[in-house]
Amino acid sequence: MSELVEIVDSLENKISKLLHKMELLQQSKLNLESEMESLRSDYEAAQRTVEEWEEKYKSLKLANTMLGSETNKTEAKLKINQLIRELDHCIVQLSE
Repeated sequence: MSELVEIVDSLENKISKLLHKMELLQQSKLNLESEMESLRSDYEAAQRTVEEWEEKYKSLKLANTMLGSETNKTEAKLKINQLIRELDHCIVQLSE
């Protein structure tokens, strides 16, 4: 009978240790999820910043071209044509 009690005590001890490990792992999981969300937020903010700078770069490049730079005249013409098409599309939608 004493062996049975020892076995039960041993099992209770192991279960207790496993439950404690499970709690630690759950806490670790929550911390990692929080860190992941923070990193995701930082990444999205960085992406928005990159997009803003790319848009500014395109605008500056176009402005430079319109000021007389010979290097990107065809690009400026294409952009102007695109803007004209967009305006024409807006006019058509307004007239409907």
